[in-house]
Amino acid sequence: GHAGGSAKQSPAVDTLGHFTVPGLSDGLRDLNNNGWFFISDIAGLLGGLVTNVSWLTLIAVALIPGTWWILWRTAFGLRLRSCGENPVAAESLGVNVYKYKYIAVIISGGLAGLGGVFLSIVANPFYLEGQVSGRGYIGLAAMIFGNWMPGGLALGAGLFGYTDSLNLRGGSQNVHALLLLGALLLIIGAIWLVIRKNYASSTITAVVGALVYTWYVTTNEVPNQVVSATPYVVTLIVLTLSAQRLRMPKADGLPYKKGQGK
Repeated sequence: GHAGGSAKQSPAVDTLGHFTVPGLSDGLRDLNNNGWFFISDIAGLLGGLVTNVSWLTLIAVALIPGTWWILWRTAFGLRLRSCGENPVAAESLGVNVYKYKYIAVIISGGLAGLGGVFLSIVANPFYLEGQVSGRGYIGLAAMIFGNWMPGGLALGAGLFGYTDSLNLRGGSQNVHALLLLGALLLIIGAIWLVIRKNYASSTITAVVGALVYTWYVTTNEVPNQVVSATPYVVTLIVLTLSAQRLRMPKADGLPYKKGQGK
């Protein structure tokens, strides 16, 4: 075998390189170091977007508007979407539904493979058995949360990616701070439910918010098990809150046979 490899881990691979915006990166870093309330926090966040960014990350970001343009501004995208909504109607207009379904599966497989490449080259410089750790389901949840739209999917991926990254940077303390944010959001949600005159749900939401806030003020950190589970818990909560407003393509998951509309 190669040096550094094992039965469960590949040898280390070369990095794809990183991209930094000259000048802007240094300026935002200096602003972040000033410790100004809110301004330095925003500068630190923006600085992370322009400092040592993997080329693979840039490709993934570019795919968001690229995918939207293909799906909603090209004839190919129109035919592909028609196959997902009503393949019988698409076939009646001369669309080769089988061909577009195979193309969609091939493209989706390639995009999923791109995610695997990120894990084994950017997130870690090697492939490790089990390193996906359920992120495929997180990706599926991001797509559902995004209502099968590229922009919404990007927002969902950003949310879940942020919570997942808490494990990498002081996970216990960060998740503990996230409890305060969660409590505030729950209280805001309870107030909104009162405005909507949904008093039963409002009471339950307020009680849960109070319990989360109590957890925050009575502890200094959270158990490691909570840190590891945070991305999945956030996924379940977001999907629960947004499920009633989502609509998947009508033919998604339904079997199709050529000529079945005749």
